[in-house]
Amino acid sequence: MRSVAGAPLTARTDAAQRRGRPGIAAVARAVPPRVVANEEIASRLGVDGAWITTRTGIAQRRHAAPDATLVELAADAAAVALGRAGVEAEEIDQVLVATSTPDDLLPNAAPLVAERIGANRAGAMDVGAACTGFLAALELGAASVESGRVASSLVIGADLMSRILDFDDRRTAGLFGDGAGAVVVVPGGAGAIGPIRLRADGAGATHVSAAHGGKVRMDGRATFRAAVARLCEATLEVTAEADLELEQIDLFVYHQANSRILAAVGERLGLPADRVVDSLARYGNTSAASVPIALDEAIADGRVRPGSKVVVGAFGAGLMWGAGIVDWGGAE
Repeated sequence: MRSVAGAPLTARTDAAQRRGRPGIAAVARAVPPRVVANEEIASRLGVDGAWITTRTGIAQRRHAAPDATLVELAADAAAVALGRAGVEAEEIDQVLVATSTPDDLLPNAAPLVAERIGANRAGAMDVGAACTGFLAALELGAASVESGRVASSLVIGADLMSRILDFDDRRTAGLFGDGAGAVVVVPGGAGAIGPIRLRADGAGATHVSAAHGGKVRMDGRATFRAAVARLCEATLEVTAEADLELEQIDLFVYHQANSRILAAVGERLGLPADRVVDSLARYGNTSAASVPIALDEAIADGRVRPGSKVVVGAFGAGLMWGAGIVDWGGAE
């Protein structure tokens, strides 16, 4: 796949030298090999595959094998991203893994991912922000690079949502898939990271939830209304902060929750459908992985190219949401 990765990074230890506008040097994705078509899920629910497609836009998703781990999948995406960026794992200062489905309560996923890829001098931690997790981790990684506290940050969104699904629940059984996506953030990376704004409202916590050791539950109608409203608000807020009009944004890469949500956001903001990425048909909702997976697909098929201005946005349980600007023409 094609990448808009920047030049290889040489490790630098002096904080004053390594400060700079943070940018995405490369993006990558990894998904389990097993494809689960709608019919496999629909037969258990007593419906046909078209019923799921009509309500969600999803035709298939990937589910991990019983013996597969989130750490393996996250590390696979990370390794590809590092290779595209021309960065050696031992050069990475920080590994951030956004996930709601770690393999174990302890240890966290991030140290294990760092060890697996050979990032043996990196600090590593998990970020818990549900479907908004990748965006939250990107904000943390970008801020760390911009301040000069680290020279490089590996930001990963990964979830095995199949592990917390109730396959007898029509509201959620067909929605989710498994996947991972990773980006390498360095000073001056090709995709300059502009403002990112995150918001939260715990009053809506019951819209999407999963009890400890339990299955995900969702109030679909309430979630739909909140997601559309908040994604629109966040998009307008962050574009205004960047002094940009919506017409100046080439592509909108939102969390891939449901095709109806994406269409409603696009309609409310007056966006042409071809400027709103929709990869749900192939992957379903991969939670924290959905934004980097969709971004990597958009790079691979040429929708993101040098000069593109991109809005990335997400909404998820918490409630948490946000948006940010990535400018592939704005790297320093």
